[in-house]
Amino acid sequence: MQLTNSIKSIAIGSFDGIHLGHRALISKVEAVVVIERNSGYITPGYKRALYIEQPCFFYHFEHISSLSAKAFVEKLKVDFPRLETIVVGYDFGFGYKKEGDTARLKELFSGDVVVVSEVTEQKIPVHSRTIKGYIAASNLALVRAFLGRSFVVNGRVIAGQGLGKKELVPTINLDIYDYDLPKDGVYATRTKVGDVWLASISFIGIRETTDGAFAIETHILNQDIGEIKGTIWLEFVEFIRNNKKFENLESLKEEIFLDMILAKKILNFKD
Repeated sequence: MQLTNSIKSIAIGSFDGIHLGHRALISKVEAVVVIERNSGYITPGYKRALYIEQPCFFYHFEHISSLSAKAFVEKLKVDFPRLETIVVGYDFGFGYKKEGDTARLKELFSGDVVVVSEVTEQKIPVHSRTIKGYIAASNLALVRAFLGRSFVVNGRVIAGQGLGKKELVPTINLDIYDYDLPKDGVYATRTKVGDVWLASISFIGIRETTDGAFAIETHILNQDIGEIKGTIWLEFVEFIRNNKKFENLESLKEEIFLDMILAKKILNFKD
């Protein structure tokens, strides 16, 4: 028997970020249908499933965008033959050019349609677009509050310019895509290498003082972890300062050490 044959309740949405509003839907069902658009996300692709206990089923937008509202509901009935309950948000739209809304869904689906009202945090409506604005502004405290968890990204380790280890501090250089990222600057962070979260300081932006290239790099505080390959996770804890250009490498190095002192205080890191 296929897993979908036993599922009686689903929540539907893009679920970008799995924030507090999304959890209000997800908590009511046995499975989650994620509408995947393949664009910038708080939490992209399959990684959303890491924050959802229930089984997740992905519908790629380009494969369903031409379906009418009725055809979309028929697809759900075929994919989930025992479906009894659909849970959606108050602003849910579906079908070709979003011709369907929650009222239309209730007309087309013979089972129960549960519409979850807007969720607020600190009297502010919780929406992905709002959280993206907080990420862009590096308001990480509000990002955490709205997500109900830390803001983390995942990236592939790549070769850097090699200057950090020789002249400054050794860093892990990252290729991070699909995520919405905080503004350029320096951050107190935690970096997950293997199964261990390590205190770190990270940089996003144009390397103004050296090669003028965009970079995302992280330095593990007071620990030599050797060569790292594969992918790692980066948790943004607090913004430290904006990116800026220094007169020379020595001035940059002095600033980096000051940044490290502040990062250690933020992270409550003991030397």
